[in-house]
Amino acid sequence: MKYFIIFFSAFLLVGCKKDKEAVSSQTSRDSLTIVQDSAQSETSSGTISVEAFPFPAEIKECSCYFAKNKTDFENEKYIYADDAGKTAYMKLNGKRLAMNLISSSDMEADEELSKEIESGDYKISVKGKKIKNEEALLFQGTLTIEKPDGTTVTMPIYGECGC
Repeated sequence: MKYFIIFFSAFLLVGCKKDKEAVSSQTSRDSLTIVQDSAQSETSSGTISVEAFPFPAEIKECSCYFAKNKTDFENEKYIYADDAGKTAYMKLNGKRLAMNLISSSDMEADEELSKEIESGDYKISVKGKKIKNEEALLFQGTLTIEKPDGTTVTMPIYGECGC
């Protein structure tokens, strides 16, 4: 009888250890899944995608339009266009936007170009320097986009302004 009690006690002890290990390993797997999911959502919300679009039909006369580089400009892959006064056009995060120009420098007065655009979701700054003086003025510079959450993208631009 003594051996039976020892055998039964050892059996219960081993059985309880296995159940305890199974519970703790399930908990760690659940925690890892939650951490991975939250990290992925933070990464996707913090990006700004700038896409090329065809020249806007709404622009009839004087305008400024820019691409990421000279090759894209020659292939008419514009990332920014405005009607030299009121409205700027861009395609951000898959949506074509028409935004109000807040300020624009007078390109006749100096060699510098400066534009400020603001919409509910973005604050955009265009800065450039004149590189060639023909019928249309060629510019090279930077375009900076800021979101309210602090995400900022700065990229080079190449394009022209003229009538």
